[in-house]
Amino acid sequence: MDGYRLVSEVPVRFSDTDGMGHVNNANYLSFLEVSRLDYLRRVLGVVKISEFGVILARVEVDFKSQVAHGETLLVGCRVPAIGGASIKMDYRIEDKATGRLVAEAKSVMAAFDYARGRPARVNEEWRKKMEAFDGIS
Repeated sequence: MDGYRLVSEVPVRFSDTDGMGHVNNANYLSFLEVSRLDYLRRVLGVVKISEFGVILARVEVDFKSQVAHGETLLVGCRVPAIGGASIKMDYRIEDKATGRLVAEAKSVMAAFDYARGRPARVNEEWRKKMEAFDGIS
């Protein structure tokens, strides 16, 4: 998948579909979450949920084509920009078998100090790892 170094494979389950036989729009957020968590684990080395230190602040999805049970999706995830307290992410979802574009999405994660219950600055170690992985300057 061009432009995405991190790509997660997501099989479409029967429970992801609705009465019309295609994946319900709400389930795309779960597909993005799989890739986002893979990114945090692989790129930043985060293992425990308590170490994530971020909250999802915004998501937007552009749906391009329908998906049905039995398909396997590839979900690319990358970080195009990092702010003082926010991390922007881009996603691309394709059908694994055909390469058909399924959806494109964007999200913003906000750094968050769970112990204090308030926003925080982006961890500098994380910033360096994301900048190196995604070529952000």
